[in-house]
Amino acid sequence: MRQRRRILSAAEKLFDERGIDRTTMAEVISASELRPSTMYQYFANKDEIVWAILSEVLEEAAARAKKSVEGATNGLAKITALLQYMADELSKNQPRIRFMAQFDAMYARDWPTERLLTLEGQIHDQGFKAFRKLIREGIADGSLRPDLDPDLTLHAVINAVIAAQRRLASLGKKVELEYGQSIDRMFRETIRIIVFGLRAGEHANTADSCPRVKAHRATTRKRT
Repeated sequence: MRQRRRILSAAEKLFDERGIDRTTMAEVISASELRPSTMYQYFANKDEIVWAILSEVLEEAAARAKKSVEGATNGLAKITALLQYMADELSKNQPRIRFMAQFDAMYARDWPTERLLTLEGQIHDQGFKAFRKLIREGIADGSLRPDLDPDLTLHAVINAVIAAQRRLASLGKKVELEYGQSIDRMFRETIRIIVFGLRAGEHANTADSCPRVKAHRATTRKRT
């Protein structure tokens, strides 16, 4: 297991420095300081290394995410804690997030959805369903606005947060120079706005009333 760990650590460093596509198996072998025959006892090709790193990333993320919601008292508090955990990851673990951004590009191009779903199922039997459960819990306990669709909200929030997190980690200083704000501050503001939109309260009623007001005005203009 120690040699396997050496391979994955060397590969992770190379992937972050050079990019997964531009890293060769020969370079991973050299960086891990192992013989080629030893390398191929563990991994037949670079794809297997990528998926092994992904498995570790997902396992660690699942454990940390679960721990982050301990002690939260309602659905909104649990979702907020989960999103704050993702903000902490952006601050403390950018190489891993950059790896996930690279993985996304390769996944879109090279690998079937079933492979990722199978891996996620092995690590966490509920996967993103756990987030859907939190939305339903929040609606039931009154902490989340009642007009949310758990399935649609699940996919919208997860994709928005993950996309922002991985873009900010990948571009880093370039984003900070472009916008004049730290990536940590921008990401936490993204989370604050999302949580505000999910929270039950008067703003939800106001938002609901807007389409009706616009429709009424449009009808009035048509009549005149």
